[in-house]
Amino acid sequence: MSTYLTAAEAAATLGVSVPTLYSYVSRGMLRSAPDAIGKRRLYAADEVRRLARRKADGKRAGKVAQKVLDWGVPVLESRITLIADGRLLYRGHDAIEFARTATLEEAASLLWECGSGCFDDTPDAPIPPASWRTWIKETRASAPHERALAMLPVAAGQIPRLFASNKQGQLDTAVMLMRVLAAALAAAAPSREPLHRQLARAWNVRNRRHLELLRAALVVCADHELNASTFTVRCIASTGMHLVGAVTGGLAALAGPRHCGETMLVTAFFREAREAGDIDRYVAARLARTNARQRTILPGFGHLLYPNGDPRAALLLEMLPLYATTRAERQALADIDSIVRAARDATGLAPTVDFSLSALERVLALPPGAAFSLFALGRAVGWIAHAMEQFEDGRLIRPRARYVGPDEITR
Repeated sequence: MSTYLTAAEAAATLGVSVPTLYSYVSRGMLRSAPDAIGKRRLYAADEVRRLARRKADGKRAGKVAQKVLDWGVPVLESRITLIADGRLLYRGHDAIEFARTATLEEAASLLWECGSGCFDDTPDAPIPPASWRTWIKETRASAPHERALAMLPVAAGQIPRLFASNKQGQLDTAVMLMRVLAAALAAAAPSREPLHRQLARAWNVRNRRHLELLRAALVVCADHELNASTFTVRCIASTGMHLVGAVTGGLAALAGPRHCGETMLVTAFFREAREAGDIDRYVAARLARTNARQRTILPGFGHLLYPNGDPRAALLLEMLPLYATTRAERQALADIDSIVRAARDATGLAPTVDFSLSALERVLALPPGAAFSLFALGRAVGWIAHAMEQFEDGRLIRPRARYVGPDEITR
């Protein structure tokens, strides 16, 4: 894609005439620059696209202003992730194709814009091993998200330069944070191994193909634009809080049942459907009990941003049959296929990433909470990218409320 546009191309992108384009320049809304020989003016493509999106948001504002902050506003500008036309792109790269071969470290390098060696060049957080073992022992019985929420603030005190304002200091903190988070979620010692291998070792996953599933799952979860947890992270980062504080806030938001906590609802859905025996009858009964105010009519099905199906789930559910090798794995996969078919027949909805992560947990017989851990560890990479982008922006995120209560009451 060209970096610069001609006047005609820029006007077409904005849906305006060339004279109107010139008026945008004169009003300071857009900049132009001469071409190599100075005979015409050129316009930066990314700046034109940004203005076009602002104009589109303005046109929609009257429609969304009457709605709650749900799948529409507020809108923050970002260069990290694009969700459009059923596709997910990380900084212009197709995230699904990227996930077929990339590691989470490579996803971090892309999203953080830090180069391929940023993980290798960063030292470990100076946490005393004895202290870490004590923390793990005290929290081992907790769910992964509870353990991580307890341990991240404690570990923060051991990470140097938490409030570093330069990019390198932030990257060092980010890498240390990812290693600490992986260890906390897995109830293991911090390690310099690739992140998917750290989880595999803690979960006793030795099959090379199963490792590939864990790797891909982490990468497809790395970012998803301005979801609830990422907005939380950006709000916290906008106050000047350090990365560990921002990521801890994101983790708390992620654990809610209407966010990644849905993986736990899907896990319960699997269990109930298996116990019911007749999948079609169970799904029909479940739909009959559905509350109209629920975000999804079946846990793990239907994503508002992907009317034709969540591509993250499609990739993982495409890979899973290829890597299910034992009889128990194939039986678990057959049960999951039956649920997908019954749900699609009854609702027309396709599985979401929450469903596919829970399916992976079930087929590979991973420990309870593994689906959440995969989502959380992968998404932390995106949270860090958004926090660093917010640091660079430097503004406080502070929406206003529209008051709808009574006027001043006088006696």
